[in-house]
Amino acid sequence: MGAGGAAKHSGLQAAYGHLLDPSKKWYNNRRLIVLNGWIVLLLITSSTNGYDGSMMNGLQSLDQWKEYFHNPTGGQLGLLNAIQNIGSLAAYPFAPYLSDGLGRRPAIFIGSVIMCIATAIQTASQSVGMFIGARFLIGFGLTFAANAAPLLVTEIAYPAHRGPLSSTYNSLWFSGAIVAAWTTFGTFKIPNTWAWRVPSALQSLPAVIQLSLIWFCPESPRWLISKGKEEEALKTLAYYHADGNSEDPLVRYEFEEIKAAIEFDRTVASNFGWKSFISTAGNRRRLRIIIALAFFSQWSGNGLVAYYLNKVFDGIGITNPTTQLLINGILQIWNLFWAVTAALMVDKLGRRTLFLASAIGMTVFFTMQTICSAVFANTGSQGAAHAVIAAIFLYYGSYDIAFTPLIVSYTLEILPYELRAKGFTIFSFAISLSLIFNQYVNPIALDAIHWKYYIVYCVWLVFEAVFLYFFVIETKNRSLEETAALFDGDDAAEQIKAVAAKQAGVTHDIKDEKSSDSFQEQSPELKK
Repeated sequence: MGAGGAAKHSGLQAAYGHLLDPSKKWYNNRRLIVLNGWIVLLLITSSTNGYDGSMMNGLQSLDQWKEYFHNPTGGQLGLLNAIQNIGSLAAYPFAPYLSDGLGRRPAIFIGSVIMCIATAIQTASQSVGMFIGARFLIGFGLTFAANAAPLLVTEIAYPAHRGPLSSTYNSLWFSGAIVAAWTTFGTFKIPNTWAWRVPSALQSLPAVIQLSLIWFCPESPRWLISKGKEEEALKTLAYYHADGNSEDPLVRYEFEEIKAAIEFDRTVASNFGWKSFISTAGNRRRLRIIIALAFFSQWSGNGLVAYYLNKVFDGIGITNPTTQLLINGILQIWNLFWAVTAALMVDKLGRRTLFLASAIGMTVFFTMQTICSAVFANTGSQGAAHAVIAAIFLYYGSYDIAFTPLIVSYTLEILPYELRAKGFTIFSFAISLSLIFNQYVNPIALDAIHWKYYIVYCVWLVFEAVFLYFFVIETKNRSLEETAALFDGDDAAEQIKAVAAKQAGVTHDIKDEKSSDSFQEQSPELKK
């Protein structure tokens, strides 16, 4: 029996929950094991980005790096951190066209080639200018891979696994951060430039692995169908989702639903170009949420610790490089634990619940960090300094349960296929803008007003919580096509499901499913 059966599976996607076989676990199915192995190959794309932020944090604590590059501070230090995102900005106009035109796999391959070349230059840098140029190229290449990889994860995953796996993508940011943090901790005693060249070289590891294996990974069935390669798409779905049985009810339904959704986007909804993002109410809702999540993910105070942890520690009297690097390494492990745990729970707890819990927790613990930093500044209390460290860990635990796992997966699932690559580019562009601002402003503001700068983020976090309450809707327990159609109204989702069911020759009763609650009941903003 294939990976998809005819047993009822309550609590999964309403559209085809009854077509999933609950007795089929991925670890008992060879082809699902292989599929999830390919997805892991795609997930490590996020590790490169996480590695960079943590590496730059670590390098700023290395005397060998500071001396070689003449102790960069202020604007120059901001440029060294921000240049990767400037490189990303330069690639954004091209990324969606590579992903949609050439395919998901070629885009990842091209990005990996550029990153391998760039990290070689970074490792061999003889000057600040060479180091900056290499980091620009890393960002440029990473954009192509990071645009296509999460799309491919979302579009090839087995339906019951899509939520956790797509949410794990951004969670693995911390896997790269952990490797970088402990690499710099392990090399900081090398009495020459290899103290920073070794971490620089290791940044290429995910790209090297992807470069070697990406052509063995399956291409997106949705991309194949959009290009008229329906037979190949059906074969891919059948091979990985139903042990090669192209007549399996689940596979037939998935196939027909994808076709119906793509046809709907191209004809009825006219979702196929940049202008469409502002031409319909549904797309404007999508755009508002996507841009907000992008800025919230970087403007929640996390940028202070992610790129300038040494300055935060200097502000509470912890100046020993060994101590700074050790705490940074432990913090990344803590982050990975909470992010992956939350990713595995997204279909049980729901996206909206996690977003709201995250915003409230961040507000409470960042306020705690601000108060304790103020106490230390005024009294020099070691207890207050230790409390700041505790607050940072608690703050990041709150951040990790939503803004690490969900920002990518939620963005992708609310976008229809025709707009997915372009919408994700808008999301990534907004993140880069917010990062560049943070990386320039944060070190200057910290040098100028120290802990008082934290107050700005305390106020902003309250705004984030209010926005999330009114505008984020729940999307758990729905198929990818059904979730994307929600923003075009219940009629759109019903139309796509009806066409898919008719063409696939299957029946489904979605009215008795809790997951088919009205779209208008998912968010206070939509009750108006």
